[in-house]
Amino acid sequence: MPIVDNAVYVDGRRIRDPDSLEQTFEHMRENHGMAWIGLLRPTEHEILAVAEEFSLHPLAVEDALKGHQRAKLERYGDTLFVVLRPARYLDDTETVEFGELHLFIGPDFVVTIRHADVPDLSRVRARIEGHPDVLRQGSKAVLHAILDEVVDQYTPVTLGLQNDVDEIEDALFDTGSPQLSRRIYTLSREVIH
Repeated sequence: MPIVDNAVYVDGRRIRDPDSLEQTFEHMRENHGMAWIGLLRPTEHEILAVAEEFSLHPLAVEDALKGHQRAKLERYGDTLFVVLRPARYLDDTETVEFGELHLFIGPDFVVTIRHADVPDLSRVRARIEGHPDVLRQGSKAVLHAILDEVVDQYTPVTLGLQNDVDEIEDALFDTGSPQLSRRIYTLSREVIH
């Protein structure tokens, strides 16, 4: 299902859980609220419907449709377009998996677009909904909460990589195994990407 979570907020509180994008737009206008629309693997039609409603810049919409963008922040009038590259460390394979998160932040809306399951923003939404005084500050507060979550996710990544480096160093000085050069190369590629 492409719409992961879809809500309208007024005065920092969730007032509606619309069943469709059209209902979201309607409730947002009627209540002078803020919409937060979370999309997972959306169709082109869904992205274009959101783009039309919020007058999103065509270049940013194209980037969100295509994906595979570098991390960036661009301003188009009163709308921010943000691309984040969240990461997570996979201990069983000793690799780093990178996601891609696109955000459109306007005065009265937040649109998050993910083309993969990570990052899961349900914790961010639950945490900020638990603090209406913060959510009352609007879309910029949501952006801050999402940025905070993505940055926090890098801590286990750096710890996992540090552990890998420690293991390689120990093995190198203990055995001098020729397989270590391959592991060093693989680890360096993980850090670079």
